[in-house]
Amino acid sequence: MLLLAVDTATPAVTVALHDGESVVAESTQVDARRHGELLLPSVDRVLTTAGLKLDAVTGIVVGVGPGPYTGLRVGLVTAATFGSVLGVPVHGVCTLDGLAYAAGLREPFTVATDARRKEVYWARYDGFRSRTGEPAVDRPAEIAGRVAGLPAVGAGALLYPEVFPDARGPEHQSAAALAALAAGKLAAGEELLPPRPLYLRRPDAQVPKNYKVVTPR
Repeated sequence: MLLLAVDTATPAVTVALHDGESVVAESTQVDARRHGELLLPSVDRVLTTAGLKLDAVTGIVVGVGPGPYTGLRVGLVTAATFGSVLGVPVHGVCTLDGLAYAAGLREPFTVATDARRKEVYWARYDGFRSRTGEPAVDRPAEIAGRVAGLPAVGAGALLYPEVFPDARGPEHQSAAALAALAAGKLAAGEELLPPRPLYLRRPDAQVPKNYKVVTPR
């Protein structure tokens, strides 16, 4: 097994290689505006560090979000392209699950990432591998009662200390954690998600409601 993991659902452009037992190489850069520019060079850097070629990869792991439309699709399209060219499976993993796994907490806690618009993408966990419900997007004040008293990880938690007073790291997503989580699930025969985006809301760019189609006479 040699998994190439990528995630662009958050400001972190993160890539890792995992051989089924441990992380072989990884790269993470935080830049919310340069996902498309940074991802492929990051893949090349990780492969070079590992002394491997892309055709050695036996599977692709990609963070499916939730995340903003523009950044999220960069990783998903790249993963789909690699999978098609190499003829290997592409596995999806919830981005919040990767952060939870990296946190390593064995108690109930919350993961929250920045959803912009003064909202967070979030989910609750009973432990670092056990999400208790589906990811959601909400204003922090609206979920204060549901996350009260729980530790929280992720950049979204750090942005709103009044709702997440026990906020802690990791702040950013790690493809190394995403790959390790996926490798463990695959080894145990567990199914992963399809590589489809988890947006939770419509993209900012939309056709105006009163758009008038003009056709030639």
